[in-house]
Amino acid sequence: MTIVPLPSLYTCRYHLMKTLLSAVACLLFCLTCQAADPRFTVISVNTEHEELQLFLRDENGKGFKRFDTLKTWLAGKNRQLHFAMNAGMYHADYSPVGLFVQNSEQVTALNLADAWGNFFLKPNGVFLLTPAGPQVIESSEYPALAKDVLLATQSGPLLLRNGQIHPAFKQESTSRLKRNGVGVIGKKAIFVISEQPVNFHEMATFFRDSLHCQDALYLDGSISGIYSIELKRNDNTVDLGPIIGVVR
Repeated sequence: MTIVPLPSLYTCRYHLMKTLLSAVACLLFCLTCQAADPRFTVISVNTEHEELQLFLRDENGKGFKRFDTLKTWLAGKNRQLHFAMNAGMYHADYSPVGLFVQNSEQVTALNLADAWGNFFLKPNGVFLLTPAGPQVIESSEYPALAKDVLLATQSGPLLLRNGQIHPAFKQESTSRLKRNGVGVIGKKAIFVISEQPVNFHEMATFFRDSLHCQDALYLDGSISGIYSIELKRNDNTVDLGPIIGVVR
């Protein structure tokens, strides 16, 4: 018979309770934000306690494209997808328009070109994760941080930089779409999707004034969707390029 010392038993119970409280806190945070502003759904990911990953293709080079495909692939590896969201703009072949770093390996390079479209509306930016935590930065700042990056995805425009709304955004803009983006508060990555069409200024203002983010990045519009076990939601409607998710 194995006797478990009391300190070990208490430690196990402590970590179990901590895990349960963390999950409940995340769900309550999402629901609170929904109640405060029904235009948006918010998922807060504590990168100290959750495994955040970027996905594009499987080991055979086949794109995942759908949350269901990724979920099935992970299940085959005894992993479970808990949350996922489209994670940046992509070309017709579903390859990323800009920087994409997965498992510390660069798949596509940083794109600092000048061109037409939301991605190129400067300043644009990069969402990245290092051992120190998540960050949203202006794209040209990336090379100085590249050495320690675990994952990174580039998109544009930046919604917020140091608490300032992108100078090109107009409060009265009639360009309204379903949109999604990501902000950062300490060790938390704050993912937001709109539940109704919004313009850039409205989304940036929500990140700044309601979520109190200083830095936030637009990910995409129209095709935006999420997968969430906690919210019993799977927006599996269109094929996607980059996908970001929490895996357990």
